[in-house]
Amino acid sequence: MQAANPIGSEETPTQAYSMRELSLYFLRLGTLGFGGPIALAGYMQRDLVERRGWFSKQDYLEGLALAQLAPGPLAAQLAIYLGWLRGGTVGATLVAAAFVLPSFLMVMLLSALYLQFGGIWWMQGLFYGIGAAVIAIIARSAYKLVFMTLGRDRLLWGIGVTSALVTVWTESEVVWLFFAAGALALFAKAPPRWSNHASSLALAPVWLVAGLHGTASGGTLWKIVWYFSEAGAFVFGSGLAIVPFLYGGVVQEFHWLNERQFVDAVAVAMITPGPVVITVAFIGYLVAGPIGATLAAVGVFLPCYLFTVIPATYFRRSVNHPQVRAFVEGVTAAATGAIVGAGLVLGRRAIFDVPTSLIALAALLSLVYLKKIPEPALIVAAGLVGLLCTS
Repeated sequence: MQAANPIGSEETPTQAYSMRELSLYFLRLGTLGFGGPIALAGYMQRDLVERRGWFSKQDYLEGLALAQLAPGPLAAQLAIYLGWLRGGTVGATLVAAAFVLPSFLMVMLLSALYLQFGGIWWMQGLFYGIGAAVIAIIARSAYKLVFMTLGRDRLLWGIGVTSALVTVWTESEVVWLFFAAGALALFAKAPPRWSNHASSLALAPVWLVAGLHGTASGGTLWKIVWYFSEAGAFVFGSGLAIVPFLYGGVVQEFHWLNERQFVDAVAVAMITPGPVVITVAFIGYLVAGPIGATLAAVGVFLPCYLFTVIPATYFRRSVNHPQVRAFVEGVTAAATGAIVGAGLVLGRRAIFDVPTSLIALAALLSLVYLKKIPEPALIVAAGLVGLLCTS
């Protein structure tokens, strides 16, 4: 069996594994991994670093930092980076496909049902319970991430707490704060020494491009791929950060969906496993059928893939430099704080009455004391309780 990490790192993983094993892991995570980007990043830390030893702690933290610095959905970029560490560009491509494909296919099916039956009435009932359980999963993951990334470093704790407070206050991730945190850690830990050197679409069957408003035109399809590529290229942080951006374009600017349909699109992303940003496929399907869903998904994930794979080599080569390492530590601390803050923001929206509070508490206690309970089972149970509470 080949070495676990051909790129090499300061900390060597303890267990060897193959590219096939890693791809199958991400296929399973994309199929069963509920909870959004924060929880998905936590699963990768737990499974690949702590339990299996396929990646070192340093590998994981570097991937988290790069995912936070580059635009695009955090969980997908972290997965792509880990795939790149194991198998270069081929590894990154295989992992990206394995991670995204299951949720994409599920969303395609739900989209077809939505168009066929005029809405999914049970979705909000499921999410009533699932949202509360997701907060428990996020809280558990964030707790472990805080102590893994911040340790006993007072500076990093200060950065993390500040980032969390800013995230809670603004209800968004402030990009410049990550760069500022990296610069602060750089000058505090390893100050630099200054020197003097300085369309054939008409051939497609009509149903492939048919949405809520009938058959989509070629211009609409180009607008879909361009708009969602822009979303993937300019939205930082977790997949949830893309929601306000999408609302402005999908509902207010282009009028592709109304308010109710947009809420349903976000709910579909939350009740399906894998990256939350897959909501774009649901939107694309409602606008222009299966081709619209495919173009939207490719548009939003392609920048994420390129912004991870292209700089990965240069990032990896320089990451052990004292100044670069200090900068990465600062960014990672800010990212950790933002994740905690995002969990608090989401918690305020998902836990708002006695039933959701009890669901969240029960889920958290199950995660802490019943360590072998699978998260998908927890999500299903919470969804059924939510349906009972709202029926």
